[in-house]
Amino acid sequence: MCLGIGVLLFGPRLVLFLWWLLDSATWRATFDTVALPLIGFILFPWTTLAYVVVAPQGVSGLDWVLIAAAVLADVASFAGGSWKSRGEWRGYQVPPPGPPMTPP
Repeated sequence: MCLGIGVLLFGPRLVLFLWWLLDSATWRATFDTVALPLIGFILFPWTTLAYVVVAPQGVSGLDWVLIAAAVLADVASFAGGSWKSRGEWRGYQVPPPGPPMTPP
């Protein structure tokens, strides 16, 4: 379980870093500045990875589906972490389980 979480969290960042080291020409063709890929590396690794895959040829058609799926993966990683740690927040009380719902 822990290994799986580690791969999901650091996997895209590791791929981005290695790809940048081995094929920097693709990165120069995709991005004009250093700031945008750096922000993407830190905050949106799946989206950055998907964009680097499709951007050098131009983004069109089904490429947008890949980018949208990557955005959803990044949002899910943020939301999943928040949902999992909600009981650790100060002042948050987990509601007690209520009676089971019965149909009328």
